[in-house]
Amino acid sequence: MKGRPLRFTPRRDAGLYAYERALEHAGFGPVAGVDEAGRGACAGPLVIGAVILHGGRGRIEGLTDSKLLTPARREALYAEITERARAWSVVVVPCHDIDRIGLHRCNITGMRRALAALAERPAYVLSDGFPVPGLEVPGLAMIKGDQVAACVAAASIVAKVTRDRIMTELHERYPEYGFDVHKGYVTKTHGAALDTYGPCAEHRFSYVNVGRALRDNGGVALGQETGGEVPGEGRTEGARA
Repeated sequence: MKGRPLRFTPRRDAGLYAYERALEHAGFGPVAGVDEAGRGACAGPLVIGAVILHGGRGRIEGLTDSKLLTPARREALYAEITERARAWSVVVVPCHDIDRIGLHRCNITGMRRALAALAERPAYVLSDGFPVPGLEVPGLAMIKGDQVAACVAAASIVAKVTRDRIMTELHERYPEYGFDVHKGYVTKTHGAALDTYGPCAEHRFSYVNVGRALRDNGGVALGQETGGEVPGEGRTEGARA
């Protein structure tokens, strides 16, 4: 279903809840936000979060783009969101699905899955960056949505914290790559580890730098404990306050 435009666009200085408030006043409540973490990484899963927040006195203060927060602040807000949100869910898409299906298709499918997993059906969806086709409710894609809409910011935090925890777990199985530091993103340290050890089973082999490292090293470093599986692979989690 195509999204219906708002009759007006809330001012950016109207507060992080302005879009939800305008939509609910127009009869489009509840409003869900959806966002992903790990799109730009070359190792580890793609993680998608979806959140419906309470309005009024149930608002959560301090929400913003998860990348602008310190790890400690993200963890604190994650705990508050998962305890106090009207509904939330998270979907983990493993790296081999990204190689097989493609990053963008995994992202869109993961967003639809995360929204479908919410304990309450939203009447409107706000997404960060690009639209989510195939929904049964209207939606709006927002540039820097995690900085202008509270529910999208909350979704970005849920996705980011979940993914960071997974990458920290993977570090215990593949300590040579430093996943606990760079979380699978392309850095000089990560590139040097790829050059030295070649990719492991949690790298995305469809990515140019990983494919080059595989050719140069001629093998894949498999984790003995997991056989190359992401902890919680393919899982969907959710709860309602």
